[in-house]
Amino acid sequence: MPTPDAIAKAVDDLSDELRDLRRDLHAHPELAWHEERTTDAVVSMLEKGGVAYERLNGSGVVAEVGSPGRPIVALRGDMDGLPLEDTTTDPWRSRTPGVAHACGHDVHTSALVGAALALSSVHAESPLPVRARLLFQPAEEIMPGGAHKVIDADALEGVDRIFAVHCDPSVDVGQVGLRDGAITGACDSIRVRLSGRGGHTSRPHLTQDLTYALAALLTQLPAALSRRLDPRAGASMVWGVIQAGNALNVIPSSGEIAGTLRMLDAAAWHEAEHLVRTLIRDLIAPYGVSADVTYVRGVPPVVNDTACTSALRRAVESTLGAGAVAAAGQSLGGEDFAWYLERVPGAMGRLGTRTPGGPTYDLHQGSLRVDERAVDIGAKLLATVAVDTA
Repeated sequence: MPTPDAIAKAVDDLSDELRDLRRDLHAHPELAWHEERTTDAVVSMLEKGGVAYERLNGSGVVAEVGSPGRPIVALRGDMDGLPLEDTTTDPWRSRTPGVAHACGHDVHTSALVGAALALSSVHAESPLPVRARLLFQPAEEIMPGGAHKVIDADALEGVDRIFAVHCDPSVDVGQVGLRDGAITGACDSIRVRLSGRGGHTSRPHLTQDLTYALAALLTQLPAALSRRLDPRAGASMVWGVIQAGNALNVIPSSGEIAGTLRMLDAAAWHEAEHLVRTLIRDLIAPYGVSADVTYVRGVPPVVNDTACTSALRRAVESTLGAGAVAAAGQSLGGEDFAWYLERVPGAMGRLGTRTPGGPTYDLHQGSLRVDERAVDIGAKLLATVAVDTA
């Protein structure tokens, strides 16, 4: 069976190529469902390394390394960028206006390519005790996410366990945050479009004051949820969009608000949609307006399996040393890796990307920078945990 040292050497031999791949992907980010160039770059690397793959329709790749008849372990990396500006000054900053890899998916993709090529290399010398299935997933950043596409393509058929890493700029490079049980929150998106009889602002009593109704929803829906859901669920309703009207003396006839509802508790998440729709109906009733509610169930919490978390811990310790394991708390961030874990046991680790002593960045901001050593570390960790779980 290939050893962690053999895997580490195989990744080290690829280090320059993986760094160049990460920089290329970072310079050319693509939004969800449009990751065609990214897919091309992944396929090119897989073909060069002799890794068998199947390209999904549009974007995304499923590849395999190992011998038939062996237990199947899946490794997942996501590929899409975010619709915001890259504000860094690195030579490899985004060349695509309004799009940036501000969540580290360029690191995830490059690390997964590295794991695939390293596993292929060591398999040629000593057959793997597993068949590693590598899932290059599109569209993680939107709801519903691309995990559904990968699952619908039967990519989990026969899979025994699945693993992933996610960049964490609050953790030093060389450390990996682990947590048994829930490590992320559930996340849904809510869009409410109100319509009613507009009119002159001097005669609001002759209208259905839509902007006032929007304001009531804006403040009262989060407040009502805080009293209707168990506080231990950790629910957080935050609006990102509010739009209505374009003249200061006209009450508009339509407007909308949109945002996300996040929570820590899976049981509360299953009840949330009905409660939200009921509260919206009751809150707007005094104003006589009508509501068109679009409620998208995004993702449940990522709940790490105990045995898989232990396997990930062993992989971190054998790759980076016993002191490399960091405790990770549960966040309210959503991750569609959760959908895989609804079907097979697995675990996700938080891959440190902060240069020790350097600044702490945050995800989903154009200023995000990562210590590129995280690419090789992620590749070694993913390849090692795949072999370990035989």
